[in-house]
Amino acid sequence: MELFKKAKTIRFRSVKDKYMVADDDEQSVSQDRDGSTEKAEWEVFPTGEKYLRFKSCYGKYLMASNNPFLQGVKGKKVIQTELKPDLDGSVNWEPLRDGFQVRLKTHTGSFLRPIGGLPPLRNNITHDNPHRPKAKEKILWDIEIVEHLPSYRKTNSDSKLYCVLDSK
Repeated sequence: MELFKKAKTIRFRSVKDKYMVADDDEQSVSQDRDGSTEKAEWEVFPTGEKYLRFKSCYGKYLMASNNPFLQGVKGKKVIQTELKPDLDGSVNWEPLRDGFQVRLKTHTGSFLRPIGGLPPLRNNITHDNPHRPKAKEKILWDIEIVEHLPSYRKTNSDSKLYCVLDSK
């Protein structure tokens, strides 16, 4: 979590040097080698002690859906969605630090995972539980901070601030 404490906006880069991007349809999420576009930038929102939400440039949140990615493929779709009161925590992600990288865990215990290979798999993003040792490396993400939160420095004068209430 400490990695995200000073971040306002970030980019996710996979072990294959591809960035997670919000697609133009404002629903899908995929990978692209070009991380310089605003589609690769995600705003960070802490939600409690250990969870974060990530908001795309389209104002939608990264969500671990229950929809299968493709028939016969184990992973489930990761999409962008509006923030609704009836969401069950599927927009909450728990960052687990692994050295200088991070794994993003869903509320159900699966992990954000970039998919490679031939079409239709190439450049997609899913969430699942990797069982093979090589697959566990693939769920690691580099976090690039695009914009830092403004820092707050406490001074002696801060402790002298007070408010006088008018008793009228």
